Amino acid sequence: MRFITDLHIHSLYSRATSKNSNLRSLAAWAQIKGVQVLGTGDFTHPLWFRELKETLEPAEPGFFQLQGAIRPDFPLPFHSAPSPQSPPVRFVLSTEISSIYKHHGKVRKVHNLIFVPDFSSAERINETLAAIGNLASDGRPILGLDSRDLLEIVLEKAPGGFLVPAHIWTPWFSLFGSRSGFDSLEECFGDLSSHVFALETGLSSDPAMNRLISTLDRFTLVSNSDCHSPGKIGREATVFDTTFDFFGMKAALQIPCDESGHRHLAATIEFYPEEGKYHYDGHRLCGFSCDPYKSRELHGLCPVCGRPLTIGVLSRVLELADRQAPVFPQGAPDVYNLIPLQEILAELLGVGPGTKTVMNSYLQLLQQFGPELTILIDTPLAELSSAYPPLLGEAIGRMRRSHVQRNAGFDGVFGSIKVYKERKERVKAKR
Repeated sequence: MRFITDLHIHSLYSRATSKNSNLRSLAAWAQIKGVQVLGTGDFTHPLWFRELKETLEPAEPGFFQLQGAIRPDFPLPFHSAPSPQSPPVRFVLSTEISSIYKHHGKVRKVHNLIFVPDFSSAERINETLAAIGNLASDGRPILGLDSRDLLEIVLEKAPGGFLVPAHIWTPWFSLFGSRSGFDSLEECFGDLSSHVFALETGLSSDPAMNRLISTLDRFTLVSNSDCHSPGKIGREATVFDTTFDFFGMKAALQIPCDESGHRHLAATIEFYPEEGKYHYDGHRLCGFSCDPYKSRELHGLCPVCGRPLTIGVLSRVLELADRQAPVFPQGAPDVYNLIPLQEILAELLGVGPGTKTVMNSYLQLLQQFGPELTILIDTPLAELSSAYPPLLGEAIGRMRRSHVQRNAGFDGVFGSIKVYKERKERVKAKR
């Protein structure tokens, strides 16, 4: 079965998250976007864990669903799923741990994702971690726990579970981060390294960038939104084609393509990496950014204030790269680089993405064509060309062909991806 997953999200108990990040709202937005399986996020938080146990019931093995009487909470102006064919959403028990600790004389700050198939496994992990730090302080708790030791806890307390390093290139909090990470996975996880089989690439990198590094060849690359509000679900996601349960999904991450050539991991859905907040090097306070080559000329110092630049994802990838061009494994998943539909509509309509004008157009398209990811990936361009607003079909066609204008993000500032260079080009295309 082919299905779309977004396995890294956060609840309302995480810092800087929307108060609407509850299960009913998350389920509704997953249907709006076209995501069939959603991580719960934050199962280590006591209040969220209690809500998960009270609100979810078992579905397929290792998957959960809203209890029978509980329905998704669609925001206005939505009244229901965008399509009668939208399947109910399943949940996977997940959480993210922020490990901050000293290793080989250096402070490391690494975020890791944990996935488990049942509440008893989650409970055992929670009991162990509660003795190490305060789980109630944040949905993504900060623990003075070595990543290797966290993995050992997962293996011991949740035999069916697994760990995935999160957004592995983010400068401040990740496996390979320029400010606090490692140069290899083995340095981080030591004797347990063989138990890590998947890596989350993050918003500021894509598979092609990661495949410049031969030591990552054995790992499956996955993408998730890391959303802090329900409306951002699915901005990155992973597409599976396997049995519809936790264990089939885990097996697909371990063996993404079998000997017959069948791809159990069919695709990843990606931001254009330039849109991520840490793609280029830069200094937010001075409004300065640059590519890795210019950064090296500047010796990593901001030309405005003289302070160190935040070294971004592209620089860090090139630092560890040992290839001139990416090498993909046989049967590698497809890659869809997308622009969120509301951003495309905002550009075509000449207004902000959060405006009522954009939302009304967004709703009309969902009612006509189905979930957002279906529109962006699968809907024939000829059909979209007859829809409102004008140039929608051409704009999505350009996006699918990667004929876009890129302005890279840096030092915590999102980049921007545009379909057209400027309004004049839109007018010319309309003619």
